[in-house]
Amino acid sequence: MNSKPMNVLWIMCDQLRFDYLGCTGHPTLKTPNIDRLAARGVRFSNAYVQSTICGPSRMSAYTGRYVRSHGSTQNGVPLRVGEPTLGDHLREIGVRCVLVGKTHMVADTEGMERLGINPASIIGVHSAQCGFEPWERDDGLHPDDGGPMDAAYQNYLRQRGFDGKSPWEYWANSAEGPNGENLNGWLLSHADKPARVREEDSETPYMTRRAMEFIEEAETQGRPWCAHLSYIKPHWPYIVPEPYHDMFGPQDVQPAIRSEDELHNAHPVYAAFTRERYSRNFSREEVRQRVIPAYMGLIRQIDDQLGLLFDFLERKGLFDRTMIVFTSDHGDYLGDHWLGEKYLFHDVSAKVPLIVYDPSAAADATRGTVCDRLVEMIDLAPTFLDFFGRSAKPHVLEGVSLLPLMRQHAVDWPRRHAVSEYDFATDRARVELGLSVQQSRMVMITDGRFKMIDIEGFRPMLYDLERDPNELADIGHEPKMADVIERLRAAIMRWYRSGRNRVTVPDSWFSDDDDLVRAGGDPTLRQGVIIGYWDEAELAAQQALLKAHDAARAKERELSV
Repeated sequence: MNSKPMNVLWIMCDQLRFDYLGCTGHPTLKTPNIDRLAARGVRFSNAYVQSTICGPSRMSAYTGRYVRSHGSTQNGVPLRVGEPTLGDHLREIGVRCVLVGKTHMVADTEGMERLGINPASIIGVHSAQCGFEPWERDDGLHPDDGGPMDAAYQNYLRQRGFDGKSPWEYWANSAEGPNGENLNGWLLSHADKPARVREEDSETPYMTRRAMEFIEEAETQGRPWCAHLSYIKPHWPYIVPEPYHDMFGPQDVQPAIRSEDELHNAHPVYAAFTRERYSRNFSREEVRQRVIPAYMGLIRQIDDQLGLLFDFLERKGLFDRTMIVFTSDHGDYLGDHWLGEKYLFHDVSAKVPLIVYDPSAAADATRGTVCDRLVEMIDLAPTFLDFFGRSAKPHVLEGVSLLPLMRQHAVDWPRRHAVSEYDFATDRARVELGLSVQQSRMVMITDGRFKMIDIEGFRPMLYDLERDPNELADIGHEPKMADVIERLRAAIMRWYRSGRNRVTVPDSWFSDDDDLVRAGGDPTLRQGVIIGYWDEAELAAQQALLKAHDAARAKERELSV
């Protein structure tokens, strides 16, 4: 039996679609190393994120809680200080929880100042870094020198001879014209050109090396670890270095998933998003054929780097004691449904790849299988705790451990719905529709057959995923769907009511005295509170009952120890 500690390697891409992998059926994009992981683990084919934008989705992943519970509803909205995170849960059980890459978290500096927390202190760093120990944080969004969180990669590029105020933008995410001029990689027209940096100096190989450096260090300490390797790509800027820039071409671009009927009598909110600049551009075939090959090249580069990482783990003997999870924070429309970016809830945006490799012998029976149960990103935090042999705090974490699905053939899976949220207060669509900030919230719920998007003041959008798997027909206006809509709205209300907002005490704080109460006892007497008693005799009887109950409980605890 291996006496060395078990570990977790949690790999997350940014803006990677579920259907842009070899193992999920892409006809020309080959991802042999990701497929290799899927062959050793379980691929979850119906995994949904809790928001379709980076920050809120990741805050749900890092807290194990829905957006409605943690409150970080948009990019730039801080995760409030004190919100419990995966790092908090793992540190309690002696597991080192480390970040290598992106979180997109904004620190609640106002809250820290109000509470007198020094941002440079251990508590301050954990609060500012979403509960992680920041081995290296780089959010990959710094056209200007973004300060300490972005300094390491910028400095690395400068040391490699790539000068400038922001080598990230000028070199790693730009191309070079025929006369040496800089061609800004933010512009979609330059997506077919190679980035100006050497491949080994681009973001994905750099972050892979940093992850391996962490693992080398951590393995000398003999302490269990959870490493979050969070790649910045294939998120825009859509530009990739040689040889990946022309590895794919227009012939590899699949036909857009869309129809003219989607635009006829379209839901007002959907229609507003089709008029956004990024949607208008991605609706043009010229743009898709320029950008999608670069997007595919970025994915292929990630796969190649994962091959190096997996080989490293094999050499170190770490595959036998490391859970490996591969996923993404959301997808990318790429012109499907006449949309760009990711803000609505079609599967190309809200559903993500999720592969989990469990090294335990108990998972041998499910290796290489596909699980079609509804699962959510918030399920990862309780899964990691379960893997380390600890139970999740049910009054805090809102997800469900995936281990039973991986270690048993027949499981009574408790989740009947998956939920995702998006706050479009910052979008042009809200202003165009004349909505207030409080009206700009969407909730998606799916039971696996139907998917409904509920927005205050509008009819719902509704898709039948069985009859219309490409989600081309919004049937939310059809009278015959009223019963389905009513059922899904009732499920949303149950979901709202089930929020875990009391995180400071567990349910047992209330229920430990249930046996005493059923026996007619009064637990409030422990506090010296005497309410509603008639005379000394009644009070004495209650005190005796309480004393006997507490003595019995003490004896039970003694025997259990």
